[in-house]
Amino acid sequence: MEVINSVGRRKSAIARVYLSEGKGNIRINNKDLAEYFPTGTLQYIVRQPLELLQAAEKYDIRVILAGGGIKGQAEALRLGISRALYAINPEDKSALRAAGFVTRDPRVVERKKPGQKKARKRFQFSKR
Repeated sequence: MEVINSVGRRKSAIARVYLSEGKGNIRINNKDLAEYFPTGTLQYIVRQPLELLQAAEKYDIRVILAGGGIKGQAEALRLGISRALYAINPEDKSALRAAGFVTRDPRVVERKKPGQKKARKRFQFSKR
C-alpha cells in the first residue's frame, strides 16, 4: 500500500497526515503522540476515528502540525485521520460521518473591528 495523505483543519491549525500500513505508531512533528499531546483527553480525540473503525493497530501515521492551539491541533488531526481512512475505504465514510468526524468545523475567531475594543465589545459610551 502506498502512502495516503490528507489535510485536516480547525480554527487556525493545519494537520498534514501521511497514513501507511504499519503497527499503529503515531508521530507528530517527529515526536510520539504521548509526548506531543501529554493529556489523555487530547490523545483520545486523536484516536477516535481509529478506535471507531478498529484500525488502531493497522496503520502508521506521520503528521505535520502547524498553527493554532493544542485543542485545535488535536481536532484538526482527527479530521485529517478521518479523511485518510475513508480515502482508503470509502464504505467507512458513513460510520465516520455518523460520529461527526468528517465535517470540518467552520468556526474561526472573528476579526477585531476598527473603533471597537474587540470583535464585538465597544468602548464605553458617555452621554456627557
